[in-house]
Amino acid sequence: MLYAVLGLGVASFVLSLILTRVMIWLSPKIGFVDQPGHRKIHANPKPLGGGVAMFWGFAITFIAALVIARYLNTPLRAQLASRQIDILDAAYLPQGDFRLKTITVPDHKRAQAYIDGVKQQTPVALGLLGAMLAMHILGLVDDKRALGPFLKLFIQIAITTALVALFDLRALTALDNLGLGRSPSIIVTVLWIGAITNAFNFLDNMDGLSAGVAAVCTTAFLITALSIGQWFVAGSLALLLGSLLGFLVWNFPPAKIFMGDSGSLLIGLVLGVLTVRTTFLPNNVSFNAGWYAILAPIIVLALPLYDLIVVSILRMMNGKSPFVGDTNHFSHRLVRRGMSKRTAVLCLYLVTASTSIAAILLPQVESSSGAILIFAQTILILCVVALLEQHPLPADG
Repeated sequence: MLYAVLGLGVASFVLSLILTRVMIWLSPKIGFVDQPGHRKIHANPKPLGGGVAMFWGFAITFIAALVIARYLNTPLRAQLASRQIDILDAAYLPQGDFRLKTITVPDHKRAQAYIDGVKQQTPVALGLLGAMLAMHILGLVDDKRALGPFLKLFIQIAITTALVALFDLRALTALDNLGLGRSPSIIVTVLWIGAITNAFNFLDNMDGLSAGVAAVCTTAFLITALSIGQWFVAGSLALLLGSLLGFLVWNFPPAKIFMGDSGSLLIGLVLGVLTVRTTFLPNNVSFNAGWYAILAPIIVLALPLYDLIVVSILRMMNGKSPFVGDTNHFSHRLVRRGMSKRTAVLCLYLVTASTSIAAILLPQVESSSGAILIFAQTILILCVVALLEQHPLPADG
């Protein structure tokens, strides 16, 4: 299965790479370009459409994998050797996720179990793909003729709520015990996915930034999903990573193309949904023994969430809407303090990688004290970020 996951990533990378090159050529011909403006950091029109390439790089490979799994059967002459696999236990954990346990089965049953698992996930997969398409179209419309921020937010919430409610993609299902039904869990999940979606939309303010940070975060989540045997999530993350890297080849500073909202909204939606789908608990570990593992997504996504919160607060303090763009992001502040744009982008990659490595280790920590140290490390990294933001501007600034 590891090779299958890697194959999905390679396929989406190649598609995204080719399609992005096509959009670099096509976008100027159809007038789909990003014009310079008062809050833009580029001086010349840049092709949009990177989001189109990422979406189809993901979607085509995703659909192909579902079709193959749908009609693929276990070979009659399977090996008779036995191997261990991780399966989902029927018993719910306290927070509402499934418990993973290890069993031993023959190879032919092992292969069939994986195929049947993909078939079982097909409705959810199609629901995710439908939400991605809706969010992608919303971004395309906004890229072409800017929608009002509140209308765009309303449509985002509607898309996310429909996905969460119709396909039961909920986090913290233990909140169902409050006597209010599924509503509290749905609200928390929609808010989480909405925050991640807008965090990457906000982060799309410099060449290679949003896609690169998303690639680092996706890699961390992919390693975690592989380590606990969540193959559907791992396959989806591999598709996203391949699409991001294929686009990033052309978007790394100096960028030849931008993703636009059609790409940044897509990234946040997929990462938000897949973090909800991941248990983040190692095999045979109960929720009571490793509850802190479910906080891993917050640590991985610490930098995008930090930027979202700080920029929103600064805008509101200046009497502006938090959804009206400006140049007060962390990346902009680093550039104003003397860094080149490429160095600032690489700096944010490294900060994200630092928190992500800690998050990968979190599920393996065997005590709450070890988890507290990881949380403290993340907070200290964000404190360094805050200090860098507050460093005085150069004298000629």
